[in-house]
Amino acid sequence: MSESQKVADRSDAAPPAVNSVDRFFKISERGSTFGREIRGGFATFFTMAYILVLNPIILGSAKDKFGHQLDAVQLTTATALVAAVMTIIMGVGGNLPLALAAGLGLNAVVAFQIAPLMSWDDAMGLIVLEGLLICVLVVTGLREAVMHAIPQPLKQAISVGIGLFIAFIGFVDAGFVSRIPDAANTTVPVQLGGTGTLTGWPMLVFCLGLLLTIGLLARKVKGSILISIVGMTAVAIVINSIADIKTWGLTTPSWPGNLVDTPDFGLIGDFDLFGAFSAPGVGVITVVLLIFTLILSDFFDTMGTVVGVSAEAGLLDEEGKVPNLGRVLLIDGAAAVAGGAASASSATSYIESAAGVGEGSRTGFSNLVTGGLFALALFLTPLLTIVPLQAAAPALVAVGFLMMTQVKHIDWDRYDIAIPAFLTIAVMPFTYSITNGIGAGFLAYVVIKTVLGKAKEVHWLLWGTSALFLVYFAIDPIEQLLGAK
Repeated sequence: MSESQKVADRSDAAPPAVNSVDRFFKISERGSTFGREIRGGFATFFTMAYILVLNPIILGSAKDKFGHQLDAVQLTTATALVAAVMTIIMGVGGNLPLALAAGLGLNAVVAFQIAPLMSWDDAMGLIVLEGLLICVLVVTGLREAVMHAIPQPLKQAISVGIGLFIAFIGFVDAGFVSRIPDAANTTVPVQLGGTGTLTGWPMLVFCLGLLLTIGLLARKVKGSILISIVGMTAVAIVINSIADIKTWGLTTPSWPGNLVDTPDFGLIGDFDLFGAFSAPGVGVITVVLLIFTLILSDFFDTMGTVVGVSAEAGLLDEEGKVPNLGRVLLIDGAAAVAGGAASASSATSYIESAAGVGEGSRTGFSNLVTGGLFALALFLTPLLTIVPLQAAAPALVAVGFLMMTQVKHIDWDRYDIAIPAFLTIAVMPFTYSITNGIGAGFLAYVVIKTVLGKAKEVHWLLWGTSALFLVYFAIDPIEQLLGAK
């Protein structure tokens, strides 16, 4: 049965709206009920609430160019605030069961690629600028044009590469993988644990957490990632209270004196819109490429999520179009702006919203529930900031796996597609840079198409972008040639 037929069947059998709220959200019209929408809102929250732990850990573990770090409590507040506000706006404005929060992958770009080049204010300014540009692209209709310019296999490869990058970060943050000091005079760049073996109670927490997470995922347990984080945090608290542990890293798992506290909004508004362009040591080309990377990641994550969740809910029309798509994309772009303005990184639509659809969500009313729960989390920051890296890092590995599943859609028998896709996927984790992976894939795609006499198949936007990446990779010899270095 087609998705449009599902919608038609639900509409024919749907009872009349019971009140104005029902009519506004089209709850009965879409074959849903208030009970299903509420259950779906809870399910979505519990499957994506891990971002309240992971986003502060990812952003808080990084330092900007001047050695400054963001406060974990303030990051938790900012993350919850943006998720609450934008999820509710999406529910009311877009009327889709589509929740939003700080994007995994996007926050990795900010923490490990952008922040080391400039101040946090400048980095968050780039996020705001990226969101504004996305809004412009939506309004002008150029968003679809840019999407069509990039071959679908490369879009999928970008998602896979980011997934491996995130998983690698999870292994490193937990201490499961560590860099071998240069003084060791070895050709092996990384090793297992800190000494070539796994040692210590914190490492046991990570390993057990990873096994628990993948076990729950395999059984398709709703909220598996959050269950693992909460469960292993409890285990870590017990272990920390009875064992002599020198350090857990950034966060020590000890029960806080107060479970409820006043939200700390200290990071709200800390951004400089154009500061990156004047940041010392950062060229305009680099800034432009960073913005492009952010837009690219936001673009395709959002489009895939919106279409996937809408299809799962049976909301696509006869032509396969998403209802209220223009408003949905505009709100998603505004979420990126809000995320940067709050120093929470770019916010985007979450594929975990499909969990709510599985519980019966069909309208934006479920977003009111999900957004309300995020708002409640604003007052629980002491409880949310006791999670050690070892309990949260398995979630990064799990999310990496979920993003890795896109690899099955790439045609590995076509070398003109497979080689650029492979380079995109491999270069990201191996160079610890999402930008490098995208650039390597684009350049390889253009070169191979040209060698095969198929240069006309390459969209002009991809030619222009590849030219920028060529300058990006060759910036050192270019500077020497021009006498700028």
